[in-house]
Amino acid sequence: VAILDWDVHHGNGTQDIFCRSGQVFYASVHQWPLYPGTGRREETGAGGGAGKPLNVPLPPGADDARYLRAFDEEIIPAVRAFAPQLLLISAGFDAHRDDPLAMQRLTEAGFAALTERACRLAEECCDGRLVAILEGGYNHDALARSVATTLRVLDGATVGRR
Repeated sequence: VAILDWDVHHGNGTQDIFCRSGQVFYASVHQWPLYPGTGRREETGAGGGAGKPLNVPLPPGADDARYLRAFDEEIIPAVRAFAPQLLLISAGFDAHRDDPLAMQRLTEAGFAALTERACRLAEECCDGRLVAILEGGYNHDALARSVATTLRVLDGATVGRR
């Protein structure tokens, strides 16, 4: 199983659960510094899970292009190398530019593009097996727009098509 976590916070609980497992690859792209203070690049697992957590901390103000570059250059190649049978998305939307809690600059189009990449990766690596789990978002309007856009992509729509 590979878990892609794009919540604005590092998923310290998820990482802690699987950091010694060779069966789960966990990739987190998140704002750094920010609560809970974990998710440094140096946190790379232990034992059979060595190298399985991949943390991609981004500075405040990271936008769609920065997140997509992190996916394209780091996360997608690492997931391909792991070759999961199932892909999970920890779909937090609190990295949205309108969210009051953090300082990231993602838009609905950015979340759609991340979702499209995840869908393609699931098709390539695990016969399309993909599950998305809703996590955070503190601006209800931005959350609703981002979730709706993500669901359209998961339902087979393309970015920008309504």
